[in-house]
Amino acid sequence: MEKPRVVVSVATSVDGRVSLRRDRPLMTTDDGKVWETLRPPSSAAVEEARTALLDRLYSPTATLEGSGSMVPPSAGPLIGLPPAGSDDVYDDFLAVEAERWFTVVDGRGRVRWTMKEAGGQHLLVLVSHATPAAYLAYLRREGISYLVAGTQRVDLGAALRRMRSRLGVTCVVSSGGGGLNGALLRAGLVDEIQLIVLPAAIGGNGPGVFDGPALADGEFPTRLRLLSSNTETDGTLWLRYEVTRSR
Repeated sequence: MEKPRVVVSVATSVDGRVSLRRDRPLMTTDDGKVWETLRPPSSAAVEEARTALLDRLYSPTATLEGSGSMVPPSAGPLIGLPPAGSDDVYDDFLAVEAERWFTVVDGRGRVRWTMKEAGGQHLLVLVSHATPAAYLAYLRREGISYLVAGTQRVDLGAALRRMRSRLGVTCVVSSGGGGLNGALLRAGLVDEIQLIVLPAAIGGNGPGVFDGPALADGEFPTRLRLLSSNTETDGTLWLRYEVTRSR
């Protein structure tokens, strides 16, 4: 089974930052309000055009986020959960039949969920056989769907293939942070990159579009082919690249 097409689609500063600092997720802190002030007036229309293009070209039915978008790096697995009671929690669990999914990689079981559906997307958590059984039992009690892929950590390639085989997903849009996008890039899973570049510079060592370990000796950077570029008078850029598989 082939994997779905993977499109990394994020907003970034001109220096490649996707948030203001490493320990403050935009979704859950006031840094998100500051980030919104960086968006010029045209950025909303550009994002709408980007979404419309993705829908027209690929009809994506899943978005992808990392748990780092919801909790700080220091957050560990949830504690105080009742024990699982049985080993069958390591079987895939699909609580609902859905056409669209909000998918989160949370192999360590760090997020305590307060939502199961938003904007027509149902929550789907990607976990591994190393995810605490108590957390998987918690997801089942809450009626939250999950797929199990990988032994010591979530195997992103296997998880994507399961999303296609079990859920019929043919295109995934990753709007996550640098950790997730970097892992997808290193695993050779990214097919396309869409960047909305905001006319602001963050500086420092905050999260980038693609984070992760440095290239090893003998590894080559991922080569890209420019598909299109759009420039707005207020400084917003929309760049679209295709990943080229040959060196």
